[in-house]
Amino acid sequence: MKRVMTGALIAAVVGIGGMGSAVAAQPSQEQGTRQDCRTYSSVKECGQPKLDEKQQACVTSAVQQGMTERRATVECHAFA
Repeated sequence: MKRVMTGALIAAVVGIGGMGSAVAAQPSQEQGTRQDCRTYSSVKECGQPKLDEKQQACVTSAVQQGMTERRATVECHAFA
């Protein structure tokens, strides 16, 4: 009897975790629309972020040093 209860408890926990995973795996896109998303240095950014002066200066400097503007925008927005 104890094994049956333990098995049922494990199945319930796995089932609940599985439901959360299914929801998280669904794309967050509207019908027929796509967002401009990119991920650099484990930071995901969608759309064009608003940058303050310090962040914009960071982007300018990084681009002059050879980084792409898209990557510089994400990294400077996250870390500057």
